[in-house]
Amino acid sequence: MSVSDESYTTEEVAKLLKISKLTVYDLLKKGDLPSYRVGKQMRVDASDLEAFKMRSKGTFASELPLPSSDLMPVRSTIHNGIQQQAAGGERQLVITGQDVSLDILSRYMEGRTQGVRPLRSYTGSMDGLVSMYRGESDIVSSHLWDGDTGEYNLPYIRKLFVGQSYLVVRLLTRSAGMYVRTGNPKGILGWDDLTRPGIRIANRETGSGARVLLDEQMRVRHVDASNLNGYLQEEASHLAVAGKVASHEADVGIGIANAAHLVGNIDFIPLVQEHYDIMMLKRPQNKAWIASVLSIVQSDAFRNELRMIQGYDLALTGRVMFET
Repeated sequence: MSVSDESYTTEEVAKLLKISKLTVYDLLKKGDLPSYRVGKQMRVDASDLEAFKMRSKGTFASELPLPSSDLMPVRSTIHNGIQQQAAGGERQLVITGQDVSLDILSRYMEGRTQGVRPLRSYTGSMDGLVSMYRGESDIVSSHLWDGDTGEYNLPYIRKLFVGQSYLVVRLLTRSAGMYVRTGNPKGILGWDDLTRPGIRIANRETGSGARVLLDEQMRVRHVDASNLNGYLQEEASHLAVAGKVASHEADVGIGIANAAHLVGNIDFIPLVQEHYDIMMLKRPQNKAWIASVLSIVQSDAFRNELRMIQGYDLALTGRVMFET
């Protein structure tokens, strides 16, 4: 293959230019760096990257990365539904995230929120936030832990949505930790044990909250997470990770407690209480449906339905955690 035929992923471009992936996506969005899509992945030709570098030498010397900027991929995009009208003149609202609480929220919105039609997109936290940044989502869930501050969500949101007005609302708190084989034969008790020889992990996909949690925990310990045995074995859900442990294809995986209960035949080691929040952009055209969403998540009926699901702490459900 000639140099002119080579192409790079957005992750490779970020590493080559020594900038954050957020900056790469901003360049793609503005058209400053030509790109094209192969399946769910954006690619940049080597010749286009070289031409861009020649035009932009010195531009990025002061570029500040996001918290753990190497965790900032976008591997999929959502249809442009948020700018489209559904049948009957309803506006389509895209709700991103994988937790069942969002399915319940969507169902409540169908019955209580006039003029909108909720659509679900089952994508990870980081991809969801970037999809909102790109104008492709309306309600985005997030459970992203930042190792530098010990906070959830806000360090990422503040950096990504500079100059924009938004609302962050607590949906629930849930226990996250490690799935291990029944009886924990490998004696795995915490993050440091993942680096022991012979420990094989089942990992989540890049951009998911569980993957960010693992990567950040390794980063603050000055461990190269990519050296963990099984790091490249990616699964698309908590249930899939738990299933790998239950079938003895892995010794340990990172996920939430209720998946362990659903899969069975594994033990769960709680390590953190993660904050699962939803974010909405405060724009004039969003005012009515945002008020409806707040009314729903603060209602007794919504909380009572969530109480039926094991592992949720609803003490702060519906509380506005941050508002610009």
